[in-house]
Amino acid sequence: MKSKSPGVNTICTHVGELKDEQYKGAISPLYMSSSYAYENVDVKRYPRYFNTPNQEGLAKKVAALEHCEAGLIFGSGMAAISHTMLAFLRQGDHVVVQKTIYGGAYNFMVEELPKYGISYDFTDGFTETDFRNKIKPNTKVIYVETPSNPLMLITDLEMISGLAKEYGLVSMIDNTFATPINQTPADFGIDIMIHSATKYMGGHSDICAGAVAASEEHIKKIWNVGKNLGGSLSDYTVWLLERSMKTMGIRVKAHNRNARKIARWLNDHELVQKVYYPGLKEHPDHELAKKQMKGYTGMLSFELVSGVDPNKFMGSLSMIKQSMSLAGVESTILSPAKTSHALLSVEERERQGISDGLLRFSIGIENKNDLIADLEHAFREVSSNRLQKSLV
Repeated sequence: MKSKSPGVNTICTHVGELKDEQYKGAISPLYMSSSYAYENVDVKRYPRYFNTPNQEGLAKKVAALEHCEAGLIFGSGMAAISHTMLAFLRQGDHVVVQKTIYGGAYNFMVEELPKYGISYDFTDGFTETDFRNKIKPNTKVIYVETPSNPLMLITDLEMISGLAKEYGLVSMIDNTFATPINQTPADFGIDIMIHSATKYMGGHSDICAGAVAASEEHIKKIWNVGKNLGGSLSDYTVWLLERSMKTMGIRVKAHNRNARKIARWLNDHELVQKVYYPGLKEHPDHELAKKQMKGYTGMLSFELVSGVDPNKFMGSLSMIKQSMSLAGVESTILSPAKTSHALLSVEERERQGISDGLLRFSIGIENKNDLIADLEHAFREVSSNRLQKSLV
């Protein structure tokens, strides 16, 4: 009888764990050495080669979660993106990039790729025609992010993988917002999955890391660039990340539940102009999200109605923290225009639909009623200020 594949929580807990053969401890031992023997060994290990015991173990966990053959762990999400891009692009090559992506990734495309003689084009939208129209004879890579940061727009993964196969391209996705708990792009034919492991994989706002999952062949190419550029992660942080990922399945599902309920609550609030969350039926990509996602993530964005100061609103929050990053167990909120997309020009932010009044809300695992109470308090504060101004 063929054995079943392990469940996602079992993968999070056990795949890639190291055995403590000496003391029989229940968790993976931590190998802190930066220097290993080279004679009479099967593998010459070195941290910059991504092959220390802890690095290798965690890479197996990431690969298993993404339904891939192999993985690599990097020092940051941007290290994962940049190393992967440079592994498949050379001077004279071209990459097609989704219209809206994380601001750091956008900045890498615009500022760094031209230094290598690599050109790029951003799509005008998210349809097959939008992507097909940007493909050139020298295109080698197609890069997407779904759900997108910060507008939570959804890109059709089957369409992207189909185009990539038709034109002989390598397809890449930033799968950070979805996580492999909610979305496994390899099942739709995407070649390479990239993560800022700082976010849901770490989940506690205390780790900076990146991850990539793909076929053995593709990972070997990324590894070859990685050993030269040196974007590896310290073993202590690798060990902490493995510890955090053991609970990723249950954490992400808790994020999902809270976000779906709070998105509906915000959607009905008189001081909210628009909510961007693929779990809402009103979201333009809701049906597509249902098709390719198992859950809708703990991320959403929303815009306040005209006349409500977003800074005063955020300043009136107590439990929900104004914070730069996202996807921790605690709820955080920020202005993309001032943080994740601050490097973009005002014109480019407007082109992407990122207004100064847009707020990105990372919903944690707190009790949903406590979060709603905090939001309601902030709404009352700004509503009172708004009324006072109208009476002056």
